[in-house]
Amino acid sequence: MDNIKYMYLSKLFLIVLVIFQVSGCATQANQDPLENFNRAIYKFNDVADGAIVKPISKGYKNITPTFIVKGVNNFFNNIRDVVTVINELLQGKIEYAANDTGRILVNSTIGLLGFIDVHSMNGGERRKEDFGQTLGYWGVGQGAYLVLPFIGPSTTRDAVGFVTDTLAFDPISYINNVRGRNQVRILQFIDARTELLNASAIMDEASLDPYAFQRDAYLQYREALVKDSPSGEIDYTDTANSDYNFEEYTEESTIKSTTENCTNKLTTENCKPQKVSQIK
Repeated sequence: MDNIKYMYLSKLFLIVLVIFQVSGCATQANQDPLENFNRAIYKFNDVADGAIVKPISKGYKNITPTFIVKGVNNFFNNIRDVVTVINELLQGKIEYAANDTGRILVNSTIGLLGFIDVHSMNGGERRKEDFGQTLGYWGVGQGAYLVLPFIGPSTTRDAVGFVTDTLAFDPISYINNVRGRNQVRILQFIDARTELLNASAIMDEASLDPYAFQRDAYLQYREALVKDSPSGEIDYTDTANSDYNFEEYTEESTIKSTTENCTNKLTTENCKPQKVSQIK
């Protein structure tokens, strides 16, 4: 186990070195110096999503009872809260870290390992922090824009954050059984994609160049998160709202979602607006 962790950390160190070398190529005037590469990955993701990922997610949603789909999503959100607490501590947000630790304890016990979001049902707020935000909080710039295979939009800073969160902070990475860990990761990926079914046509509807639309929206969104939003509120897209009912996927719903959901952002997370407090 120690050797595996050492290997992971060694790879993480190499990735950090390479990524920050690339980030030096980005300027304020050109945050997408790797545009040709990124467009190729974007096209790959689009084809893979249409041929494999989206059909699987639609099938999962159609054959699985709604309460189970929601329970699975709550379970993964509860795990994600662990990553949030760690990053809140790294940013010195002690009060929020204490509150979110309480959320985890309540949902993991009374909420049956997080399958029921008891904390949100009783008016609790869900905050989300990641290591990319932590780096930004301490002054690290976004760097170059990146599109990651299967993951989607990112930056050099957020790519480092994603790898760090996944390998070091996410409890799923500490499952010793490799097969079991991989199965949990696959279910987590399907769960995340299922929540985006109603939003998958937004970019095509909103812009003649979906790639540029996604890039610009993502960069602005992430910058707002790092600054904890000038207004003190961020519209997160997750199921902390107990009224979330996984609206049936239809072509009409995707058109409607262009005016109601994610008009200013596209992420790999959920796509139903929800106000979540951030530090002002």
